[in-house]
Amino acid sequence: MRFISPKTDFAFKKIFASSEHPEILISFLNAMLYNGESTIEEIEIIDPYSAGSVTGLKDTYLDVKAKITGNKTVIVEMQVLNVAAFEKRVVYNAAKTYSTQLKAGDGYLRLKPVIALTITDFILFENTEKLISHFEFTEAEEKFVYPNCEIKLVFVELPKFKKELNELETLPEKWIYFMKNAPSLEVVPETLGSVAEINAAMGIANRANLTLDELNDVDKREMFIQDQLGSVTKGIEIGIQRGIQQGIQQGLQQGIEQGIEQGIEQGIEQGIERGKIEGEIGLIMRQIVRRVGDVTMEIQTRIQGLSAAQLDDLGEALLDFTSEEDLIAWLDSAVG
Repeated sequence: MRFISPKTDFAFKKIFASSEHPEILISFLNAMLYNGESTIEEIEIIDPYSAGSVTGLKDTYLDVKAKITGNKTVIVEMQVLNVAAFEKRVVYNAAKTYSTQLKAGDGYLRLKPVIALTITDFILFENTEKLISHFEFTEAEEKFVYPNCEIKLVFVELPKFKKELNELETLPEKWIYFMKNAPSLEVVPETLGSVAEINAAMGIANRANLTLDELNDVDKREMFIQDQLGSVTKGIEIGIQRGIQQGIQQGLQQGIEQGIEQGIEQGIEQGIERGKIEGEIGLIMRQIVRRVGDVTMEIQTRIQGLSAAQLDDLGEALLDFTSEEDLIAWLDSAVG
């Protein structure tokens, strides 16, 4: 028995946005948002895609969106790669989901709370070991909560979870273990299978229950993610090597030991930044192929030469592209 990774966008949506098994999403959200308490009793899974209702407003692509008990909206995003400006994207998606509830003429009383749940396969907050972090508006000094605080951000950082199967106790721990380790399991462990909703999720994730087309799609997406992670690693390695070389050169004047140490630090920073850019390029190329089809190697080379800021601009602009000519025109205007 083999299971697909819940961390790919296809698998995440298939498992948690299943109209046949809404209890899976209810259990997962109760675990991530309310520490396993049965706070959510009802749920309505809705289309996560949100087109810009105002001219020029960026479209929003989410993994899961639902209305829950208390007339709240929850948006969920699973993010494997730490791409440029990711933190800004989280805030944008939450704010847009909140603001676009109203139509022209609607009063503000019609606005309902929004919770943005983000699961990352990378460490986002280096300054804390906290696994699940909750953010809301608070007063800067006395820390009291803003009245009717209707936008909340919740983050789950998977790499911070270190427990083994025999150490699992709570519902949040069991769901997070499933998220991290499903592909490495050969059977449904009793610890996880004892939770009916997780057992159902593993049934959906079982590769034997997928069609050939679905399996091909899953394999392609997992290979894409591995390629992008490889790009990040390669970028860090190259940056370290360059940094050491720079450090040696500096060391001729400042002392070899001090120069190499500074060079390594600079190299790591440069490598991480370059790795993020490579990951961003991969994601953008995938989106371009979806919208306009395969592009020439010349165009790919031009895109690889863009700066981080230009890549971010391209990521927004390509949503309006309908042909390769649109892409070429944008590159001509952006690069000059």
